[in-house]
Amino acid sequence: MTILQVFRQYYVLAKPRVIQLIVFCALIGMVLAVPGRPSWADVRLAALACLGIWLVAGAAAAFNCLVEKGIDSRMKRTAWRPTAKGELSDTQTLSFSTVLCSLGCAVLYVWVNPLTMWLTLATFVGYAVIYTVVLKPMTPQNIVIGGASGAMPPVLGWAAMMGEVSPEALILFLIIFVWTPPHFWALALYRVEDYRKAGLPMLPVTHGNEFTRLQVFLYTLLLAAACMMPYIYGMSGWIYLLAALGLSFGFCLYGYWLWRDYSDALARKAFRFSLIHLSLLFAALLLDHYIV
Repeated sequence: MTILQVFRQYYVLAKPRVIQLIVFCALIGMVLAVPGRPSWADVRLAALACLGIWLVAGAAAAFNCLVEKGIDSRMKRTAWRPTAKGELSDTQTLSFSTVLCSLGCAVLYVWVNPLTMWLTLATFVGYAVIYTVVLKPMTPQNIVIGGASGAMPPVLGWAAMMGEVSPEALILFLIIFVWTPPHFWALALYRVEDYRKAGLPMLPVTHGNEFTRLQVFLYTLLLAAACMMPYIYGMSGWIYLLAALGLSFGFCLYGYWLWRDYSDALARKAFRFSLIHLSLLFAALLLDHYIV
């Protein structure tokens, strides 16, 4: 096996696509925390914070692959992972996760601030241990409760720049927290057999397709309300408001269609739209921050 192939295996463990979204959301928190245009000192601090958060998030992803290697091997969408295929040993995976986490925490503690380091480490524990080890195999509400860890990136970004957690950061947290269930349940609807074979109590497995579809729709309505909070609180202007209204309407429409006329193809489209929804929503916040 070549060095490049080995590097690729470790790179895959860090779930780069997921990490990109995490760092993007953290960066939004950083940018919104700084009034006006950032100085070079702010840019340097944000770059170091992104690096530290990326390293710790990658460590959590690798640890997740280690814990769930048996489950991953029984699911089509994850059976290709190096841990599931046995290409990387438990020792190699754990060592990789430990090194990444240690490096990330060191970067955050030394060059950012201790608060960000502790919050990021708590997020690691919340995702890698509380969600992956405890919640995911035990309750169909795993996504709802465990979503708190996934909603932390903008809070981490805000803490990195300001050294504190402000109400604005908690609003960003709320948006991602409410967005997480309809996002993952849309995926679970068309991957239900995978989750059933893996023995995971995802909502479509425990409560059925129809109940899950209703929950997706209700959560899109709740999310639409949460997406209005930045404008209501005064942390954004009309550019964000228009984007939030349009994106929320689109997601609610997908939720309604799923509820009333389900198909796997529609569930896939809803899942993909959820990713577009969050990315464009936060991009609108960023655009609004500099223009309005």
